[in-house]
Amino acid sequence: MANKKLFWIFSLSSLVYFTQGIEGLPSQGIFYYLKESLGYPAEKIMLLGSITTLAWLVKPVIGYVIDNVFNKKVWIFISLALDVTCVLFLGLLNLPVYMIIGFLLVNSTNAAFRDVSVDGVMCVEGKKYGLTGKIQSVQWISISVAGLITGIGGGYIAQKWGYQTGFLFLIPVYFFVGLAAYLYREEDPVKYNYSTSSLLIDLKRLLKERKLLIVALFIFLYKYSPSFGTPLFFIQRDYFKWGKVWIGALATIGTLFQIGGAIFYYKFSQRINIKKWLFYSVFLGALTTLSYLYYTPTTAIIYDIVYSFLGMFIFLMILDFMARNSVTGLEATSFALLCSVNNLADTASSFSGAMLLPVVGLKWLIAISALTSFLCLPLIKKIEIK
Repeated sequence: MANKKLFWIFSLSSLVYFTQGIEGLPSQGIFYYLKESLGYPAEKIMLLGSITTLAWLVKPVIGYVIDNVFNKKVWIFISLALDVTCVLFLGLLNLPVYMIIGFLLVNSTNAAFRDVSVDGVMCVEGKKYGLTGKIQSVQWISISVAGLITGIGGGYIAQKWGYQTGFLFLIPVYFFVGLAAYLYREEDPVKYNYSTSSLLIDLKRLLKERKLLIVALFIFLYKYSPSFGTPLFFIQRDYFKWGKVWIGALATIGTLFQIGGAIFYYKFSQRINIKKWLFYSVFLGALTTLSYLYYTPTTAIIYDIVYSFLGMFIFLMILDFMARNSVTGLEATSFALLCSVNNLADTASSFSGAMLLPVVGLKWLIAISALTSFLCLPLIKKIEIK
């Protein structure tokens, strides 16, 4: 019985996360459309990209809706139906930018609903069997495999047809996931007691958990640093003169090493001292950030390969840390809350990077980003690893 249950946990998580990854298929095409067809500067593209991720900042609310309205399967079907509608509009019509961003926001919201559903299962069952790290490793191996496809496929589609074709290629994927969701059978559905809980009551309980609040603050400070990824993309195109397919190929190579990092964490997740590794990773993150001050065609390839491996290992360690610190009885909501803090840090990084870039320039932006890596250090001694 346990093996059968674990099989469905791993399978469902893998499929949902694969879908999240493959949804990046049109992303290169959109970037080239904004940069080369419309002439948008890097900071404007960064701001627009931040808008599309806003739904991921309210994951606790999404988790509460999923738990109290319909059920997880119904929300998966709703999200898939909306996604098919969105990609049809994006793929068949020439829309103004504001409508493209609007549809991308809806698409991102649908992905967040699917994500929260499987993460709740991961926290409950993963903590029960001591497999939070392994389940998340499988999830991110799946999303990385999708990244292999989007790396080469996205670059080829962007060069051959444009972003609209990338959206149309997503339709068969959505139908496949819908079929998998239809065939999935939940063995032990949990009946929710509407009389004993509400969103405000659950959030009030979470906000009284001092340990959880310390963890949330640590995650925000750990993840926050003004981002500069989009300007590097401009350098690759404008100064290195790299083609779209080669950029996609490099992304694919990086994804292979991400899968390696995920497999490595899967193997050692139950043996490492997370608190000690978090401390070391702060200094490692600062050093890797400073390395971008020396950015050439050769180092760009080296950085993408090495940092893809290290980045995935550290990323999974953070997710494992978050899952272990989810509140018993409120695993889905508390983990979603921590994920929202994580996403808030990413969004704040994008916004601050976009604001600072035209003011201080790329080199100083990289230096500032490296310095912010140390903001979380005072909190490390206060966190507890369960």
